[in-house]
Amino acid sequence: MIDVMYFAWVRERIGEPRETVETSAATVMELVEELRAREPRYAAAFEDLSALRVALDQELSDFDASLSGVREVAFFPPMTGG
Repeated sequence: MIDVMYFAWVRERIGEPRETVETSAATVMELVEELRAREPRYAAAFEDLSALRVALDQELSDFDASLSGVREVAFFPPMTGG
């Protein structure tokens, strides 16, 4: 089980801010593929991964990163300063 959090337009497309997911995914990309296969709202949210960032246990990471030992995954668009 892993906690998955969604922020900004990702949350809007999926319709919820967080959920606990039972997964056999070994990497973030495998988790994304599992989520995409769930239903159209997930497919829409994860359609363009270049428009997304991911954090594992609150540290920025990559989509090829391992989920071993990870308790929380967060998906969000890139932030801009100002």
